[in-house]
Amino acid sequence: MSRHSSSRAASPVIVLYDSPGTRSQTSWVPNIWRIRFILNYKRLPYRTVWVEFQDVEATLRSLGAPPSSRRADGRSVYTLPVIVDPTRNAQTPTILSNTNNIAEYLEATYPARPVFPEGSRALQTLFVHYIQEFFAKPLLPIMVPISHDRLPERTQSHFHGASRAGTPMPVSSHPLPPGPAREHAWQLVKEQFDFLAIVLDKNVGDGDGVVAQGHHVSYVDFALCSILLWIEQMAPHDGWARIRDWNGGRWARLRRRCQDYMDVL
Repeated sequence: MSRHSSSRAASPVIVLYDSPGTRSQTSWVPNIWRIRFILNYKRLPYRTVWVEFQDVEATLRSLGAPPSSRRADGRSVYTLPVIVDPTRNAQTPTILSNTNNIAEYLEATYPARPVFPEGSRALQTLFVHYIQEFFAKPLLPIMVPISHDRLPERTQSHFHGASRAGTPMPVSSHPLPPGPAREHAWQLVKEQFDFLAIVLDKNVGDGDGVVAQGHHVSYVDFALCSILLWIEQMAPHDGWARIRDWNGGRWARLRRRCQDYMDVL
């Protein structure tokens, strides 16, 4: 029995909308994992509602969820994660989209066990921006096609054409085959991991040598570990088998530090 079961039965709980991966009810999307980590770390009762990609827009519109972003032409973009929080007001629950907005809301509304320790919010925000915009970028040509191929068939079919919003899935037709091109792509990934390890190693002597801030996990660690879990879920042999041993096993140690917050409820 999960540690939240009795709480769920007694009162309304937060609902996290997620998209299943290779197996039913398997969480894999990095942005959604970030929110799941926060919910688990803060020990907030919640439950997951699973929505396949092709059903996301219709489901979120029916909820009255705000779009996560807008295109240059002004059209709304609906993506996960989304949370519905009825715990404050069951009649008019709070409905939020966009990973950063949700993280800020959870930290402000449930300040116990903070993921932004005092004085760290600005630096952590910049760090997470770097992870999203630079660190993860070399992974996309490798991981997006692999992820596509491991999704349920109905979801794959949705991405072969255009979505209801008119946006095709940004994947190549096939994952990179074994050979020099794939090894070169992984080398570009390793360069980003090496750089990040150098930066984090500056904490040696001031912390435990694993997490970004001293001795306790924070939002940055969850953002990093979310990417590690994506790789582990979708490319366990070609991806995670490589990365877990890079930089003296730092990334496997980080994953272990986050292990207690990986429940899928």
